[in-house]
Amino acid sequence: MKKLVLSLFVVSALLQSCSNDDDNTGGNNTVVAPATYKFIRNGNSTVSYSGQSTRIAMAEELVSGLKDTSKSEAVLDAMFAHEAGNADFSDADLNASGKNVRSKSAASSDYFASNSTDANAIKAGFDTWIKSQVDEVFPNWANTATAGNAGQLQEGGGGSTRYISAKGLEYNQAFAKSLIGALMTDQILNNYLSISVLDAGSNVEDNGNDVLVEGKDYTTMEHKWDEAFGYLYGAEADPENPTLSADSFLNKYLGRVEDDADFAGIAQDIYDAFKLGRAAIVAKNYDVRDEQAEIIRELISEVIGVRAVYYLQQGKGSLTTDPAAAFHDLSEGFGFVYSLQFTRKPNSNDPYFTKSEVDAFIATLMTNNGFWDVTPETLDTIAAAISAQFDFTVDEAK
Repeated sequence: MKKLVLSLFVVSALLQSCSNDDDNTGGNNTVVAPATYKFIRNGNSTVSYSGQSTRIAMAEELVSGLKDTSKSEAVLDAMFAHEAGNADFSDADLNASGKNVRSKSAASSDYFASNSTDANAIKAGFDTWIKSQVDEVFPNWANTATAGNAGQLQEGGGGSTRYISAKGLEYNQAFAKSLIGALMTDQILNNYLSISVLDAGSNVEDNGNDVLVEGKDYTTMEHKWDEAFGYLYGAEADPENPTLSADSFLNKYLGRVEDDADFAGIAQDIYDAFKLGRAAIVAKNYDVRDEQAEIIRELISEVIGVRAVYYLQQGKGSLTTDPAAAFHDLSEGFGFVYSLQFTRKPNSNDPYFTKSEVDAFIATLMTNNGFWDVTPETLDTIAAAISAQFDFTVDEAK
């Protein structure tokens, strides 16, 4: 965390913080940070990210559906690419929504606006995991899995039953953890915190003159920043005081990394950067805004890297003693490795790992009989390659 401490020390010289949650619309360059992520204009909250909360809720139900053998491929596909008015979910509000998960996966302005080839390939990959779950795993739900044959395995000591592919992969876990990258991470780091989105069109002029979105209490720039915030905190009961583990996605795993003593404080640092960046937009100080975006990019990317290494190492530890437990950890690791392509190096336009590099990691994990054949040495090699690109060691991530 040394780089973070230094970054925050430098930024702090530019900032003033206080606990005032009242109107904060001054036009000077001083950034006044409220105690919590609470911003008020004319007595009304200017914070809005309902679309992000909706997509998180849709993703939750879809991931649960991937373990419901009564659901067909068509039903699961419809949940993924929901259309307004279709009864795809148990919640009437979700059914009425015109939003869906698929359209926002691998859809950021910076990474995919001019790269439809990769965007389409990534979306198709999620479609394939749904199809494979239905075609391969569901028909073998009650069968004992073996190398080359899908089915179920129970963790040792009467633990959880895992439902795996012929290569030992839990498609539902691969889908869920990969979505953390393709949806939440990509939309936060490479879309809503992007200058190409924040400063699009007349956003700078409108924000400078407090021109509000018609019928709303916020400027477009304020709203874009809030939408990034929503992909991390949109399921929180009280986002001004987030508890983490409010959803099954990025929020949950930020909490897991925070619980590791080697990374304690990362959750507060991310929250503070969101808060300061939003306050900077109100104060029209775009240098401070962009500095906070870079902090968020670095730290959320680190969360993905830490959990990728963590699960590879966890899986390695039980490969020979408890294959079901090992395959479960490795399936989660698969998704976090996949998510590395959506990370963002600070002060750059590049991920920590390119799509081709990630595809090579995945191909290595899935060689021959996949997890049935993977060796501890292979897992160590991939873990070391990942940690080498970040400011943490393999041992710290374990």
